[in-house]
Amino acid sequence: MTVPVSALQETAPGAIIELFELELNAAQHGISEIRRFHAGTSLNNNGEVVWNSNSYERFPIEAEGFEYSGNGQLPRPKVRVSNILNAITTLLTNLPDGLEGAKFTRIRTLARYIDAVNFPGGVSPYSPDPTAEFPREVYYVDRKTIENRNVVEFELAAAFDLANVSAPKRQCIANICQWVYKSTECSYCGVLSSCLKTLTDCKAHFGATAELPFGSFPGIGTYIG
Repeated sequence: MTVPVSALQETAPGAIIELFELELNAAQHGISEIRRFHAGTSLNNNGEVVWNSNSYERFPIEAEGFEYSGNGQLPRPKVRVSNILNAITTLLTNLPDGLEGAKFTRIRTLARYIDAVNFPGGVSPYSPDPTAEFPREVYYVDRKTIENRNVVEFELAAAFDLANVSAPKRQCIANICQWVYKSTECSYCGVLSSCLKTLTDCKAHFGATAELPFGSFPGIGTYIG
């Protein structure tokens, strides 16, 4: 569920809570874990914000550049974190390839929906709803752009905006199925021993009215004026 439009149209919808998740993976970083943090304030003595039963630590971070422009380019947000006492430099030193490739997720919701434990006595004056949030924005750390004694800055990129990644990851062909016969993508497990990899033969295997796993794009080149 997303934040209801009616809530945003109210005279005083309330503060927007911005949360961040940084997910490391064992293949690139030697460890699999998710670190959660926020850059705002909270009513808890420890500074944490609890959302959907997960605790987000208060941390000096700035994130910008998530807006989409009309020129067709994908956003490449910038994330800056405090490097006081060399905390981030130490973290980067202990990771085999730095933070590059780490998954970065931006989560936003309204203060009225966060867990009741965030409020005095564990009682919310609103109606908490852990499913009410804006669409999550998922990016990956592409490169480090600044590192000094005060701050470390990273540039983020969408999954298919990273180096050597294209979309779609296969050719757009109209009439020849690209799946390996009887593979997971093909999914055929019947008695026929071969396939001509055409749409007609796909229908012969699965049925003329069935939902076909045809591994191509028959609509390419079709135009109706």
